[in-house]
Amino acid sequence: MSTALLEPPANTDTRGPKPLTEGVQSPGILVALWSFVVIPFLALIAAVPAAWGGWLTWTDVAIALVWYVVAGLGITVGFHRYFTHGSFKAKRWLRVTLAVAGSLAVEGDITQWVADHRRHHAFSDLDGDPHSPWRFGTSVWGLTKGLFHAHVGWLFHRELSNRERFAPDLLADKDIRRVTGLFGPLVIISALGPALVGGLVTWSWTGALTAFFWAGLVRIALLHHVTWSINSVCHVYGERPFEVRQGDRAANFWPLAILSFGESWHNLHHADPTSARHGVLRGQIDISARTIWLLEKVGAAYDVRWPKPERIAAKLAKPAASQ
Repeated sequence: MSTALLEPPANTDTRGPKPLTEGVQSPGILVALWSFVVIPFLALIAAVPAAWGGWLTWTDVAIALVWYVVAGLGITVGFHRYFTHGSFKAKRWLRVTLAVAGSLAVEGDITQWVADHRRHHAFSDLDGDPHSPWRFGTSVWGLTKGLFHAHVGWLFHRELSNRERFAPDLLADKDIRRVTGLFGPLVIISALGPALVGGLVTWSWTGALTAFFWAGLVRIALLHHVTWSINSVCHVYGERPFEVRQGDRAANFWPLAILSFGESWHNLHHADPTSARHGVLRGQIDISARTIWLLEKVGAAYDVRWPKPERIAAKLAKPAASQ
């Protein structure tokens, strides 16, 4: 079988001539969106008193950690660095695994996620960017409103990015079409799977309930807000050691480096989107890049776009005095 459609193009044409968007979200999608944003968030708020009250066990922590890592790396290594930007090539089994793992993050189906993110890069912090925090200006109120919009508000008031324009390679891939169609069942698995594991491990309904709360709802909410913080916080606060396109405000925000698996080294990513490593400077931990390295070592990933020292040096921002 030909593999021509099994690898994302290095430079997807994102500027036309097809329309930027393809219509608004259906009422059913909005109901589901509210459910899977608000309910896990309420669980996240309740997590502190629940933990303080002793309603948390090491079993819950272990189950939550496994699901967080699998879904989180599915987003960072899979949806983002592989499917969106083509930072490496992958064997078919890995490609499907990454698509499924990323879907467990409950951040939307893979095709729409990739279309939205490619559109973001095509118009980063400019008109056309679906979630720029600078949309409402630079005043205190404007930026406050913009941060909320970039973090989560855009999800509820958006026209869907045109998948034929921004993700034609995924629409043409039968494996990815199948995973996209299975997004609903995968959401159910992500929400209820931890409860099944907790019940089987503890052999109790209590173990199933606490695992559902911590490894289901709280884990989904935490991963949501870490991911969304890359859209909001990392386009307002942080360091910008690398030159990016005029108007682009992408920045590095080190406090999120571990929880985001290296995604918060966002400035280099916007300076060099296809790079498989985002944390390229000394001390910048990038768990996603290390995961890709391991996949390359076992032969599952290949043709990895590792950043070369001379390329990194060339992209460093010039000192103001030398400009």
